[in-house]
Amino acid sequence: MLNAVSASPATPARSGLPTARAVDHYAFTVPRLDDAVAFFTGVLGGELCYREGPVEDPSGDWMSRKLGVHPRARAQVALVRLGSHSNLELFEYTAPGQITSPPGPNDVGGHHLALAVADPDAAGEHLRRAGAVRLGPSDSSGGSRRWFLTPVGTLISLSGPGRRDGRRFVPAPRPHSNAAERALGLLGVEHVSYTVADLDAATRFFTGVLGAEPVDGSEEAADGPPGAERCRRVLLRTGPTANCELRQSGRGALRTRPPRNSDVGGHHLAFYVDDVDAAAAYLREQEGVTLMGEPETITQGPIAGDRWLYFGTPIGIQMEIINMPDGSLPYETRTAARRATPGDLRWHDRP
Repeated sequence: MLNAVSASPATPARSGLPTARAVDHYAFTVPRLDDAVAFFTGVLGGELCYREGPVEDPSGDWMSRKLGVHPRARAQVALVRLGSHSNLELFEYTAPGQITSPPGPNDVGGHHLALAVADPDAAGEHLRRAGAVRLGPSDSSGGSRRWFLTPVGTLISLSGPGRRDGRRFVPAPRPHSNAAERALGLLGVEHVSYTVADLDAATRFFTGVLGAEPVDGSEEAADGPPGAERCRRVLLRTGPTANCELRQSGRGALRTRPPRNSDVGGHHLAFYVDDVDAAAAYLREQEGVTLMGEPETITQGPIAGDRWLYFGTPIGIQMEIINMPDGSLPYETRTAARRATPGDLRWHDRP
């Protein structure tokens, strides 16, 4: 459970996704699940909480209705906790018509994971030894971020400890739980970044519908990944323990549509809510939002009891609302690893 700061009973209600607590997980579709789990645990120091699958419906349309993929798609899934506050949900899909190359940083659907570390140069050496490829300048003259393409195709950046200013979430130094975390010097996930077709529309959706709070923005951001065009960007505080960066797609984009969940490079963003049905009722009334069926509760497997629902958004980022009965999930009987949870934190708390 996270270190929690409870909201005061006198805290006024604010707009946004009803009963939301925090970002629950960042989801990414990878080429090979075994390789991705090995990298995120053995190199980045994450903890494998559970695996599940195959997720499939050999004769019906459940996969298309609920996940937005081909009816005959088949998925294997793993949940890796990374640091104190973040969960990564990793998918490996096989599906008819699957695109097997991820979108680039200028493309709609491009994305990266930004990690805060104690020493970016030392962390970079650790990643290089593990087979990650450094992108851009090979020394610190390249700016405050170090960019790497991992052996499993995930684009990540490294930056040093951030300065707390009360607006953005800054991962705090903490004892490391394993040797890989210690070697990387991991502090936590600093933000996730998505490239969108329309930055203004995406910002309005995050702030007006989800209740995110702008932290900063730029008309001409130059700190993107190598190969990315200078572009407009905005950083948003998404709940108590997460930031989300939105970047405007470049003129040189080769892809103007986001990947499907079943494509390599597919992704979604999930929010922990206390009441999935109330959140779904609210989302049903929002312009451009498409609920993918109705909320349902998983009845078997490692996370039996999870109530969840995917939804499409007008900005091209697929999202999910979930409520997990953490503390009584079946996977907890088989491992000491635990999902990161919001604990007592509420969406507008600022620990």
